[in-house]
Amino acid sequence: MRGAMDAGEYKHVALGLLFLRYVSAAFELRHAELASEDYADPEDPVEYLAENIFWVPEAARWSRLTAIAKSPEIGVEIDNAMRAIEEANPTLKDALPKVFGRESLDRGII
Repeated sequence: MRGAMDAGEYKHVALGLLFLRYVSAAFELRHAELASEDYADPEDPVEYLAENIFWVPEAARWSRLTAIAKSPEIGVEIDNAMRAIEEANPTLKDALPKVFGRESLDRGII
């Protein structure tokens, strides 16, 4: 799956995508719970912070990324999603990999 990419470099790709999928799944679960409550706002970041769930901006949500997965710009979109999550969650500042938009990265592994 990783082709000729070094395993040390590939871990950033694999772990970055796993993290993105995990935080998005946790976010969407909580979003659905909040949407079913009468007085809750599913688009209020504080609702997620109270449950120790990272706020995932709409542009970074997994459902959006999977919808554009066949786009030639998917790598750049994933990098932008990582940046958006970092901006929305200051504890993640400069912690997420942004290696998906590189020209040298084989699009077949994203």
